[in-house]
Amino acid sequence: MTLAAYREKMKELPLVSFFCSCILPKPQEKPTKKTQDVVDLNLGIIKDMEVIELNKRSSGQAFEVILRPPSFDGQREFHPTFPPRSDPSLEEIQKKLDAAEERRKCQEAELLKHLAEQREHEREVAQKAMEEHNNFIKMAKEKLEQRMEINKENREAHIFAMLERLQEKDKHAEEVRKNKEQMELGWQ
Repeated sequence: MTLAAYREKMKELPLVSFFCSCILPKPQEKPTKKTQDVVDLNLGIIKDMEVIELNKRSSGQAFEVILRPPSFDGQREFHPTFPPRSDPSLEEIQKKLDAAEERRKCQEAELLKHLAEQREHEREVAQKAMEEHNNFIKMAKEKLEQRMEINKENREAHIFAMLERLQEKDKHAEEVRKNKEQMELGWQ
């Protein structure tokens, strides 16, 4: 199918013809090479595409668009190449092994240093916890001794007060007896 036939078919559709007249108003024909694989829509040349007209219906017309894989016009495909790898010499291998051994030793030394610092920190924390525990026990003992001393003093004061009251009651009872005896003697 030619480009002119394609345009005519597109103009038969009312909406498409309206848009086509707005976007592409009657372009002037440019002399181009007419090849079977080229469709020119005045927007550029599209290669590797084939438009086949299917049967025309009363509701419109159908087209089949077939895309082909892209072809390269004489341009070579780009394949990145990597530089050839040279075989390492025995000295290079030995240098790499020595460097790896040195890195391993450094990592091991850093790990041992870190573990030693961690153990030291744990020791300090344990020692501080033990000191706080001992201080707590000491303070608890002091408080308990103070309470026991205060309780002992309060008990002694209470016992002393009870004894004084008892003595006062005994004195009062003795006085009452004496008074009673004198009154009995006075009545007789």
